[in-house]
Amino acid sequence: MVGERKKIAILGSTGSIGTQALEVISAHSDAFEVVVLTAQSNADLLISQAQAFRPSHVVIGDEAKYDQVKQALSALPIQVMAGSKSLEEVVVLEEVDVVLTALVGYAGLLPTVKAIQAKKTIALANKETLVVAGAFIMPLAKEMGVSILPVDSEHSAIFQCLMGESHNPIEKIILTASGGPFRGFNREKLSTVTRAQALKHPNWTMGAKITIDSASLMNKGLEVIEAAWLFGLEQNQIEVIVHPQSIIHSLVQFEDGSMKAQMGLPDMKLPIQFALGYPNRMSSDFPRFDFRDFSQLTFEQPDIATFRNLGLAFEALSKGGNMACMLNAANEVAVEAFLNDQIGFLAMSDLVEDSMVKGTFLAQASLEDYIATDQLTRISAQNWVKTHNKG
Repeated sequence: MVGERKKIAILGSTGSIGTQALEVISAHSDAFEVVVLTAQSNADLLISQAQAFRPSHVVIGDEAKYDQVKQALSALPIQVMAGSKSLEEVVVLEEVDVVLTALVGYAGLLPTVKAIQAKKTIALANKETLVVAGAFIMPLAKEMGVSILPVDSEHSAIFQCLMGESHNPIEKIILTASGGPFRGFNREKLSTVTRAQALKHPNWTMGAKITIDSASLMNKGLEVIEAAWLFGLEQNQIEVIVHPQSIIHSLVQFEDGSMKAQMGLPDMKLPIQFALGYPNRMSSDFPRFDFRDFSQLTFEQPDIATFRNLGLAFEALSKGGNMACMLNAANEVAVEAFLNDQIGFLAMSDLVEDSMVKGTFLAQASLEDYIATDQLTRISAQNWVKTHNKG
């Protein structure tokens, strides 16, 4: 019906994407209604969000905080649930139209599967879902007639560039990368970088995990794998270029050599709003790009020899099967270990490579295989951390 508000479920509402999505929804309360909010452990922020947006359901992943959330919201008509299984229950609710998956890491996989099976539109900010199980997810979405709308700025850019071009073959896509806080560093300098330095991204405000991934170029590697699944591309059709200003968010080159780029100031609210409002563009008061503020836009090749994660991701994509699942699980363990000051910055790549070499490779994998691969890789990676702990 015309004028009916889209009902949104936000998985990971207290994170960077989730909080910005709520800003977008607040600005367009005539178009959107929040019906589900979930968080893993930030009970205080989840409570305040629920009080402000009055969803029908709230999920706190950390079951130890259930009583706190339940009591705080007891005066409101909100059903409070707890635990990871509850995520899989709320995404299938009849009232939900769009599921924004803003969870961090592998945790987004099973709720996204359930949402697709329930034929919900997916606004995908959780790239790991496709990295881990793209060969399962994309055919499932096609079978269910489900749209997967990318929220990552780079994939949103590609998606926007391809609008109206469905009949035109893609020659290649070019994903842009800021280069992160350590652009230009050699391995000697990287060997001494600290957690605090790695968490200072020059252009984007993001959560800790994705910020570290950006610093190591693993985030760009995960985006390469996600793009291959989203847009049906081979490895040789995907290129990465470092663009420190983060104004051009990505480009598409067609078979006649023509290129289309999507540009704008680095602000995640724009791709979030585009995905939630699709197929319509909605007005916004976001800051506008002005060419006079940028005397030049620059580009350079990524240093894959120094930042090995990007090369490992291309390798995982080329190998196929469950290799990218291993890459992702090992990386999640590596980032957590680095954030806990257990291993150094360069050791993260060593851990990921070790896991890819030693893991059991399956050329064809089921959803159960991906789940098992994730669990086994994490155990192996955690053992690696124990034997290489710099403390």
